[in-house]
Parts: sequence; structure tokens; C-alpha cells
Amino acid sequence: QVHLVESGGGLVQAGGSLRLSCTASGSIFSFNAMGWYRQAPGKQRELVAGITRRGSTNYADSVKGRFTISRDNAKNTVYLQMNSLKPEDTAVYYCTAALGSVYDYWGQGTQVTVSS
Repeated sequence: QVHLVESGGGLVQAGGSLRLSCTASGSIFSFNAMGWYRQAPGKQRELVAGITRRGSTNYADSVKGRFTISRDNAKNTVYLQMNSLKPEDTAVYYCTAALGSVYDYWGQGTQVTVSS
């Protein structure tokens, strides 16, 4: 059973930064890809960023240039560095992992609130 545990959320003013961490119970090298999704109240869950086993990354257009996803295989941890935060980034952020082509493991989520 795979467990993903997020941390690093909180309250920050607009323009500030936060770094989210996601630590897996096993080796993240076994995952084909890992990513971060977010869900704001009344909105659908959306992909924020993803990173493959080989290190290729992709981002939602709304966060390009502001957010950076990275991974530390030795620590079984994936990070999401969020800079220049905006109130519209407020959401619950979820870590996810895929053994194949579908994200099938999810963390419990961490709240990020950006005040204006």
C-alpha cells in the first residue's frame, strides 16, 4: 500500500512563497510520474504540475514561471516550490503518483491560502 503525505501548506500574503513537500512510504523511483493537483471551492480538481521518472516536467499555464516541481529520489520526496503567489492559487493541494499512465495514488491534501 502506497501512502503519500503532504506538508508545507499554510497562509501567505500575495506575492509570497511556499514550498510543498510530498513524501512517499516507498521508493518514488517506482512511480512513472508524480504530480500536484489542486482544488478550489466550487471548482474541479486541476493538474498544477507533473514530473516523470526521468525528470521531465509539465505545468498548468496559470503557474508557469512561478511554480517549480522537483524530486529527491533519495528522500522519496517530491516538492512544489510556489513563488509569486496569487489569491487565485488558494486551494487544497494534493500530491499524486502514477505507476502507469494514470494517477492512482493520492495524498490527503494540504491547504494553501493566499491573502490579498
